[in-house]
Amino acid sequence: MTTTTRPTTAPPPAEPSEHVPAEPAARSALYTGFGPLLRRLHFYAGILVAPFLLVVALTGLAYAFTPQFDQIAYHDQLHVNAVGAARVPLSQQVDAAQQMVRGGTLVAVHPAGEPDATTKVDFALPELGENVRSVYIDPYTAQVRGVLTTWFGSTPIATWLDQMHANLNLGEPGSMYSELAASWLWVLVVGGVVLWWRHQRGRRTARRLLLAESGAKGVRRTRSLHAATGLWLAVFLLILSATGLTWSQYAGANFGALRSALNSDAIPLTTSLDGTTAPDPGAHHGSGAGHTGGADFDAIAAAAAKAGLDGPTTITPGEAGHAWTVEQVDNTWPLRKDKIAVHPSTGQIVDTVPWADQPLLSKLTTAGIMIHMGVLFGLANQIALALIALGLITVIVWGYRMWWRRRPTRDTRRQRMGTPPTRGTWRHLPIPALVIAIAAAAAIGWAIPLLGWPLLAFIVIDAIAGALIRRRGPRSTVPQQIPRSS
Repeated sequence: MTTTTRPTTAPPPAEPSEHVPAEPAARSALYTGFGPLLRRLHFYAGILVAPFLLVVALTGLAYAFTPQFDQIAYHDQLHVNAVGAARVPLSQQVDAAQQMVRGGTLVAVHPAGEPDATTKVDFALPELGENVRSVYIDPYTAQVRGVLTTWFGSTPIATWLDQMHANLNLGEPGSMYSELAASWLWVLVVGGVVLWWRHQRGRRTARRLLLAESGAKGVRRTRSLHAATGLWLAVFLLILSATGLTWSQYAGANFGALRSALNSDAIPLTTSLDGTTAPDPGAHHGSGAGHTGGADFDAIAAAAAKAGLDGPTTITPGEAGHAWTVEQVDNTWPLRKDKIAVHPSTGQIVDTVPWADQPLLSKLTTAGIMIHMGVLFGLANQIALALIALGLITVIVWGYRMWWRRRPTRDTRRQRMGTPPTRGTWRHLPIPALVIAIAAAAAIGWAIPLLGWPLLAFIVIDAIAGALIRRRGPRSTVPQQIPRSS
């Protein structure tokens, strides 16, 4: 009988060796510390944040096609049976809607923006909270086409999908999941691009960067598919991350404060009625006046037409003694969002704010949100969002597949999450680079709290885990005698 020896713990399988040219001495310290540090961050962030990104991608994929779902489910409410020769006065349409919602408070009127579209009239009711009762009126006959409970202009289906994407229909607490995903998405994207760029150094070509490695197998092929697809999606994912954060709860508030500091908030309308002509007590103000504080909807509609506000518009009542507002709500390119303030009884235009006069940052914010919602470029925007969502899902699946294939198989008691890049490589960074990195991380973490707090928690936990491992000392690898027959 003879014996052979083997270590108690087998090292993880090594990947095929690859020739990497030597780096210049001036850059070696930065590369030595930065690369493994970035890989470690990408590794753990990918494992822990990817489930949230997967949910965001799936719900976003569904939400992108809400216009089609609305047309299928609510065609009767959104469209007329036949386009007539002339429309009845808007005041008559509002009056017909008022008859359907006794005791409701008028909050908005949306005149038909297309020949076959209905007019929508919204009423608030105490029992509905943020929701409103929307009555759909045929503008040619003033007949009621249907009644729905809506939320900020969204139908029930659109509302459910919107809330599922934003907060899993869990309300404000659930919104943290989507903000967490948006906060970390750009970190994963930028980190992944840098890592793939570094991986290809010395042999970079467009083909190597943008296409999967031909002939590669196993982990190498999965990694190349993961990286190349991520590179194709990188710019689009960064746009979605940025536009999602601008209207999030925490990062969005900081962005709003920055926009205000830069005097780039949307220009508000002046709604004071001081100096306007008082209405003629004997004048007729339309059949809806008795329910709407004396407002003459026909005069308001005429003022909007005179100001050139065509297409979809929204009329919003003002506070007592203030003007009402009429705003274009054409959210497709080119955006048309001019708005005016109108005396509700006389139709006199009090103030005008053209969309062209809005600050650039305010217009970019609005356009970005419309892109994020799949509205700005119509069907092309929806298809693009769907492809991006499917691509992100694929990248996540490949990432987990790569992690799974590299998992340890000899000793399941250690590294259950796979073998991460080495801890403590930040010590190899030059002091100036380390100071800049810490300052940048602190600033970004303050601006994007759901990036900053999890990052800080990870650093603390990782440091504690490292200290405990060092305190226990390295695991023994004394060879065992394993008998076998000769």
